[in-house]
Amino acid sequence: MNNVTLVGRLTADPEVKESTDGTVRTVINLAVSRDYKNTDGIYDADFIRCVLWNGTASATKDYCHKGDVVGVKGKLQSHNYETDDNKKKTWLEVIVDKVTFITPKNSKNE
Repeated sequence: MNNVTLVGRLTADPEVKESTDGTVRTVINLAVSRDYKNTDGIYDADFIRCVLWNGTASATKDYCHKGDVVGVKGKLQSHNYETDDNKKKTWLEVIVDKVTFITPKNSKNE
């Protein structure tokens, strides 16, 4: 079973791109804190790329901004590619099914 649930802060404002056929897509990056401290006594974070489609992409653009806390549910997807020097690389991203807006709307005015 491939299920991912994350809660983190947006590292930048979401940017929606619409294709010529009307498909809406956005990519967000979430900073997700680890639940333990490193050797310097600081909590590290993982930065996770998340892809949103259509209504979810549009709503996220309308309601979320850099620094907001959001929860996402989706599935992990891997992509393989080859570099110019013929090295094989893989990257992972979350394909988001649902976004939960955790930062209150009125916190923008504070």
